Amino acid sequence: MSVILYEHPLSPYAQKVKIALLEKGVPFEPRLPDFFGGDATFAAASPRLEVPALLDGDTAVFDSTIILEYIEDRWPAPPLLPRGAAERARVRMIEELCDTYYEAINWAVYEIRVFERATGELAARLLARAAEQVRGANAWLERALAGRPWLNGEAFGWGDLAALPAVHAAALGGNPPPPGSALAAWLERVRARPSVAEVLAAAAESMAGFEMLPQLVASGQFKREYRDHRLEWMLRSGGTEIVLEGMRRGTIRFSQELG
Repeated sequence: MSVILYEHPLSPYAQKVKIALLEKGVPFEPRLPDFFGGDATFAAASPRLEVPALLDGDTAVFDSTIILEYIEDRWPAPPLLPRGAAERARVRMIEELCDTYYEAINWAVYEIRVFERATGELAARLLARAAEQVRGANAWLERALAGRPWLNGEAFGWGDLAALPAVHAAALGGNPPPPGSALAAWLERVRARPSVAEVLAAAAESMAGFEMLPQLVASGQFKREYRDHRLEWMLRSGGTEIVLEGMRRGTIRFSQELG
């Protein structure tokens, strides 16, 4: 039975899973789910109605990190994790930082620039704060390279596919790695990989029609999810009123309750 991946091309969490499957040569069927609860199979596979969710026969797995672990166990060759407990812990920490810190920064930038959650002085202040934080995150990743050709070590792998969505999105949002830095050279090498190029092309293609999204957000038809690190970013970075306004107008959502 074929592997089915519920995903959205712009989800950084789905992107890293797709890169892993492509690197391992695992055929899969990408599916865009009904995020409003109209897809019972998706809802059963992902109780929070979040992507990615993977179906492999009778096995359903949600959460991108758990999916990556499943992929590594299910299709061990070629390996994406480096050898040794210390090196594996190092790249897992890279993934953790990118998933729970870096992603929130990029998400907030797009909330402001694409979804127009803030304008004027507030938008300028939040974007400046985001740029400062990206510089810090990129400096941390620069140190993580530490003379290595890849964040994963000697070969492309887990650390690279976990960091790529965050660093790439930040660069698109106007906050690229410093010119001439090791991280900038790394980003260029990663983008050139066929698996990554395919995933990024799908993401770029999916952005067609994005000019209508601010109106959809304002009407409440399209709700972006505020939870965990994303909510924390807004609250601590000066965007509390954005959250409160979104709650008042019903234009944001939180995690799906189990039931």
